[in-house]
Amino acid sequence: MTEADNVGQSNSIDPSTPSVSLDDFQQLIRKMYFEKDEARGIDGTFMWLMEEVGELAAALRSGSHEDKMEEFADVLAWLTTIANVAEIDLSEAVARKYGDGCPGCHRFVCDCDDAAKP
Repeated sequence: MTEADNVGQSNSIDPSTPSVSLDDFQQLIRKMYFEKDEARGIDGTFMWLMEEVGELAAALRSGSHEDKMEEFADVLAWLTTIANVAEIDLSEAVARKYGDGCPGCHRFVCDCDDAAKP
């Protein structure tokens, strides 16, 4: 069984809630969609991401909890798709940027000025 086959397994904190690592999710999306995504390319895939961001915005304004969950998952999936086509390992990217704390103040509980983008 591969890591991608384990997607949706329950987590150790709450066995009723599925747990998916970022790496597992990226591999799952690659397995399901990579051929289509690569053929569409980064520009075409980015347009799909933007459409999903718009749907997320609408769900945040007036959608149900279920609508919000679905749209967050869609945005994450399309972002992951772009990372796959661009040959970016999301786990590595996140670890490099945020693994040592906030990129602005370098703390694990951000202490950046609220007006600044951390």
